[in-house]
Amino acid sequence: MNYVKITPSKLKGKVTIPPSKSLSHRAIIAAGLSKGKSVVENVMFSEDILTTCNAMEALGVTIEKKEEENNIYTLIIDGSTELKLLKKEIDCSESGSSLRFFIPICLAEENDVVFTGRGKLVSRPLNQYYEIFDKQGIKYSNENGKLPLKVQGKIQSGEFTIDGDVSSQFITGLMFTLPLLQGDSKIIINKKLESKGYLDLTMDILNRFSVEVINKDYKEFLIKGNQQYKSMDYRVEGDFSQAAFWLVAGMIGGEIDCLDLNPDSKQGDKEVLDIIKRMNGALNITSDKIYAETTNTSSTVIDASQCPDIIPVLAVLAALSEGTTEVINAGRLRIKESDRLTAITTELNKLGADLEEKEDGLIIRGKKELTGGEVDSWNDHRIAMALAVASIRCKDEVTIKDSGCVKKSYPTFWEDFKKLGGNVHEWSVG
Repeated sequence: MNYVKITPSKLKGKVTIPPSKSLSHRAIIAAGLSKGKSVVENVMFSEDILTTCNAMEALGVTIEKKEEENNIYTLIIDGSTELKLLKKEIDCSESGSSLRFFIPICLAEENDVVFTGRGKLVSRPLNQYYEIFDKQGIKYSNENGKLPLKVQGKIQSGEFTIDGDVSSQFITGLMFTLPLLQGDSKIIINKKLESKGYLDLTMDILNRFSVEVINKDYKEFLIKGNQQYKSMDYRVEGDFSQAAFWLVAGMIGGEIDCLDLNPDSKQGDKEVLDIIKRMNGALNITSDKIYAETTNTSSTVIDASQCPDIIPVLAVLAALSEGTTEVINAGRLRIKESDRLTAITTELNKLGADLEEKEDGLIIRGKKELTGGEVDSWNDHRIAMALAVASIRCKDEVTIKDSGCVKKSYPTFWEDFKKLGGNVHEWSVG
């Protein structure tokens, strides 16, 4: 078990934002489904991205990894169009994206496969796929609704009705797979579609790799069969969901230049910029960096439906802003790596904040500063990083239990925190 103890201090300096995890997943998969070699640059090997690489290699894709600098790699990916499994088990670790993307991909050909995982992933819902399996006669079994999941068969083209308010990952998984099938397909969205930004990322990557998805106002997606992915070279841009931690850190106590961000990005988490502006935060945005400095921010209403991953750190900003902020449409945060509504409420309140948990949101009453103390990450990378940012405006030290969970998405987070002037003592027990 890893711990960190943080002595509160302002952060100042430049930080290169890690490459987008969402885009890295998608580019690696699209390159792996292409005929020929693709070069994917600026990839950080977090646990989730390693999981996706391993899954592609299990399908016969060759990935050569060249380290350019500290944990940043260029990948030379020799794709495979046959998709016959070299091994029966796909270990998805704790990556929800990997699991939900690869279930249909592995069924683009007749395959017999077992999906395993650990942590909260074991119980994260897969009902959207089970309904497809039942309809198409694909054999499957699980452990009382939990992983491991055994699947045997081949997915067929046709019409697929997907609930839009559960996870866009199911839709992305189908978008990767359906172009490879013989017939044409249609994805019909039932209920309100959330996380549209992630589907924009998927469709952009598919388009770059020569696959077309016709978007009918996010209500239907038309996908012709017998399409072929074509290899290309691609550089992954910086991740707004990770930049959000440093942008908030700048707001509450620092001066931080966030480098390698695309202000024209299609990432849904770019919404952090609009939310900070609504809270009267001072941002200086240029073509290659975003500068955040300490500002007296104020309350707002935050709709979490399109940007659930940045809610934990925005809760920190709200906890240190004037007035009462309300987070709405956040029910899906309960089925992430932790129940993030309960986790962020419990732990920020331990630090002296004033959060009230609702069924699908939060009420956050702002304070000028927090007290400090001991908190738990709930083995959730975004909770750990949000608590680290909160320490900046605490009177006393902050100790975070299970701090090593940041390696799931941002393995160099603690290094970057220290480079910006953070006073961090790390240790391990057991």
